[in-house]
Amino acid sequence: MIRVPQLRVVDEDGSQLGVMATGEAMRLAQEKGYDLVEVAPMAVPPVARLLDYGQFKYEQARREKEARRHQRSVEFKELRIAPKIGKGDFDTKVRRAIQFLEEGDRVKVTCRFRGRELSHAYIGRDLLIKFGDLIKEHGTVERQPLLEGKSMSIVVASTHKPKIQPASEREHRSENPPVAAKGADAPAGDAVPLEVSAAPAEPIEGPAASTPSPQGGGQAAASNGPAATMEKAGPPASTAPATQPPRQLSPQPVSASRPSGE
Repeated sequence: MIRVPQLRVVDEDGSQLGVMATGEAMRLAQEKGYDLVEVAPMAVPPVARLLDYGQFKYEQARREKEARRHQRSVEFKELRIAPKIGKGDFDTKVRRAIQFLEEGDRVKVTCRFRGRELSHAYIGRDLLIKFGDLIKEHGTVERQPLLEGKSMSIVVASTHKPKIQPASEREHRSENPPVAAKGADAPAGDAVPLEVSAAPAEPIEGPAASTPSPQGGGQAAASNGPAATMEKAGPPASTAPATQPPRQLSPQPVSASRPSGE
């Protein structure tokens, strides 16, 4: 609710209507079918506009969402060097710092001293100053070399805008794992024909059993055929009953001896 006595009113199309009393501005907004929205409360006098409040809130939320989507939090990266660092390692650290600065991050370069190296702190200070000069095209040194305990550091802020990873690249990376999983399932299908090819090995024994039938001739051939098949089928079946008959025959001699004693 607007509580100020006067307002600078702006029409729905952006034209200035001048300064008028709050009650008069509200009546004007009601006549035109709009809402009276205070858009600049800190101005003197405050600025109000005639507009559709629902549409205004929708556009405001859409702009905020768009801004959040393009926003990237700035990270703080730290690189460590030693007073006795070699030239190759030093150049690698410089390139790494430039990469961080190009991505929009802040970089802290720390030089650590060990043992008696602390008595030659000027060596670390010279290294940090040289480091800052090499990356000055990509960032500005916010804090000069400062000795804190056994370490000395500088802080560099990036002059580049933060880079945002496109959503298409993130989706493309998420689609790659399922493709690899499908390829891994292919060998499982090749194992099925191996089991089917082993099944026909059983009927091969049928023709081998029928071969002795012509040698016996006539009815003997017919009788030998089933006998041969029974003998071949016997070994797996005879293993179970082979142990049972001795157990059944063992009590018979005992029963025969009892009547002789009587």
